[in-house]
Amino acid sequence: MIKRIIEFSAHNRVMVLLGVAVLGVLAVYTLKRIRLDALPDLSDTQVIIYSRWDRSPDIIEDQVTYPIISALLGAPDVKAIRGFSDFGFSYVYVIFKDGTDLYWARSRVLEYLSKIQARLPEGVRTELGPDASAVGWVFQYALVDRSGTHSLDQLRSYQDWTLRYAIQSVPGVAEVASIGGFVKQYQITVDPNRLAAYDLSLDRVIDAIRKSNNEVGGRLLEFSGAEYMVRGEGYARSLADFEKVVVKVGPGGVPVLLRDIARVELGPEIRRGIADLDGLGDHVGGIVVMRQGENALNVIDRVKAKLKDLEPSMPSGVQVVATYDRSDLITRA
Repeated sequence: MIKRIIEFSAHNRVMVLLGVAVLGVLAVYTLKRIRLDALPDLSDTQVIIYSRWDRSPDIIEDQVTYPIISALLGAPDVKAIRGFSDFGFSYVYVIFKDGTDLYWARSRVLEYLSKIQARLPEGVRTELGPDASAVGWVFQYALVDRSGTHSLDQLRSYQDWTLRYAIQSVPGVAEVASIGGFVKQYQITVDPNRLAAYDLSLDRVIDAIRKSNNEVGGRLLEFSGAEYMVRGEGYARSLADFEKVVVKVGPGGVPVLLRDIARVELGPEIRRGIADLDGLGDHVGGIVVMRQGENALNVIDRVKAKLKDLEPSMPSGVQVVATYDRSDLITRA
């Protein structure tokens, strides 16, 4: 057998060389396309259902977590369902049988969620977690302000509204989770004594704020061959806009404004954690989660390239520092 192979190769040298060349090209192509990672993904096919509702854990367990779990018990190829309830949020982990396609599983969960959505309490916000696995955390960074001119809420706003979306557009990235800093919000502190003096209820104040922070559309008016759009602008864009909200009209047509009964100011949202960098205090950062089935090394390289492109447009003195980079572990492995 070996003699025949040697004899065939000797008489068909061109064909053998072409075959070796094709195999070499195929090997190079495979090396570039093969998924490289230092951590093997042995996790089950899993879909996470995240729900938010500002209630205590026992109420969330009874009215949100339990109904969702009950509705998913009949879903096909489901191996186990686990629920976790805490103050203000609920997690339901739906684990499917081995070999189940992730996106098929997500579509089945959405199908069963659509049946239970109408039976959930008003105000419950339910969404699916990212299409990632348990080892999808591949890169993490922190925003370091070398100049010291930017506050934590400014850095967090830049992370939430600019940097996060830019990185999330990178192919292979499933989610970019923001951590650290302060989420800026408008805070209205009502004085109960002034409420009683003006004979107002807290519900009426809340309703007045909601109705005033709105815009409405009219119609088009044609004048001298041009069209003019009519609309009512009412979105609040500053503290002064909120302070001028009319809560009630008093005797003689005198309006009672929000500033007459409350204090309006900018402040941070309540935090339940902190992100510290090298013992230097609170910092703003982000966690890059890779989509399931992607090449971790290629995704990290694309994220780094994106951050490099964004450097000229970053706020003055702000630098992105990598705090976790799995590519180093992959190359050393």
